[in-house]
Amino acid sequence: MSTRVLIVDDSEFMRSLLREILAEDYEIVGEAENGVEAVELYEEHDPDLVMMDIVMPIRDGIEATTAITAGDADARVIMCTSVGQEEKMKMAVKAGASGYITKPFQKPSVLQAIDDVVPA
Repeated sequence: MSTRVLIVDDSEFMRSLLREILAEDYEIVGEAENGVEAVELYEEHDPDLVMMDIVMPIRDGIEATTAITAGDADARVIMCTSVGQEEKMKMAVKAGASGYITKPFQKPSVLQAIDDVVPA
């Protein structure tokens, strides 16, 4: 059974980039463009993994991760961050993030980050 992934990013470009990287090996169960949608879709689809952008409108990735991990202690969230957002990354880890990747993404680093947090 393939790993089920929810992609969350306010940029359509980033979502499609992640979709391309993941489509071959993973099942994409949904896409959200803000933290409110992310929490709703997480509850609806119960994915194995969330690829979560940190900076988004309405509700950011840290708030969404907090809400998701509060409802599901086993949730696996990989934060997608830009270079230079170390403080936000620390907050994300406190919120329950399992790992992170830095934009611009390279396929090997994305797949490695997933391997690090999703048991085979």
